[in-house]
Amino acid sequence: MRIGIDISQIVYGTGVSVYTENLVRSLFKIDTENEYLLFGGSLRQRSKLKSISMGFEGSFESKFYRLPPTVLDLLWNRLHRMDFERFTGNIDVYHSSDWAQAPSTAWKVTTVHDLAPLKFPRWTHPRVVAAHRRRLGWVKKEVDRIIVPSNSTKDDLVELGFNESKMSVIYEAPEERYKKVNEEEVNEMKRKFRLNDNYLLMVGTSGRKNLKNIIRGFELSRRDERQLVITGNKLEGVGETRGVKYLGYVSDTDLVRLYSGAEALVYATLYEGFGLPILQAMACGCPVVTSNISSMPEVAGGAAVLVNPNEPDDIAFGVKKILKNRDVYTKKGMENVRRFSWEKTAMETLGVYSEVASKV
Repeated sequence: MRIGIDISQIVYGTGVSVYTENLVRSLFKIDTENEYLLFGGSLRQRSKLKSISMGFEGSFESKFYRLPPTVLDLLWNRLHRMDFERFTGNIDVYHSSDWAQAPSTAWKVTTVHDLAPLKFPRWTHPRVVAAHRRRLGWVKKEVDRIIVPSNSTKDDLVELGFNESKMSVIYEAPEERYKKVNEEEVNEMKRKFRLNDNYLLMVGTSGRKNLKNIIRGFELSRRDERQLVITGNKLEGVGETRGVKYLGYVSDTDLVRLYSGAEALVYATLYEGFGLPILQAMACGCPVVTSNISSMPEVAGGAAVLVNPNEPDDIAFGVKKILKNRDVYTKKGMENVRRFSWEKTAMETLGVYSEVASKV
């Protein structure tokens, strides 16, 4: 079986990039029978595509072209012309990216990570919203199997009229580097960012991350010199709050250290297709406060304190509860993480490929 995977999104440093890289890497570890073709289109980051692919250990071909996302959107989402095989040669399975849905004579598989651009268009550039709408239209018409990272995302698609029988829920996982580091590394990180000994952590500041309500919940729960440390930049319209510190972009190494040193992760977001930071934090021994909506309860698996993200009072209550029962939720979190692995993700994805190919 020859499997073509569009990995164009792997270069952007997003959650989708993490998914793509870890899926491909894990597929190559467990599958020595099938042939793989990795495709990528990018105008300015073609060399990065090549560089990342060179880090994969396995037998595969790769074809990378100077095709920016806008061209792929025009070619495949708008005009819906030129089969994927024009770039790849004959393939049995085509696993498309999250940006463009090409015509193909192969059996078609795609991953729909979330519907954030459609559910919250005010937080997404209109061009991106339009591209996702066009792409999902072709997914509904043509794709044989849709992989989703949670039952929550599956339900979102069903509400839009997608066929539930075509969907496979396949969970994601934290990478192996997410594990608790020693106190020396934590202290080094605290000195680097000038952090207090006690801090809560918030990851990301995009619109749906619910920054204002989390900050208000922090204010209501604060009784000492505890900080709220936020990875990401301060948003316009968010005032100064005592004890809140923005770190901007942080490296993966520093993020592991931040999780390891935090008293808790406060991840009371408004919507997530999966919510990977929940598992990243738990794997580092950091207990979690998260939302009682969307995919968060599904991923947390009873191992986090769940709160109403629209109610700062409830977020504050959740923070107080996690701090009072920190050891209990740390242990629960470590147990919950064991349900997830990238090898399992790859095995289940390979099962989807095998299923659709068997019907050719």
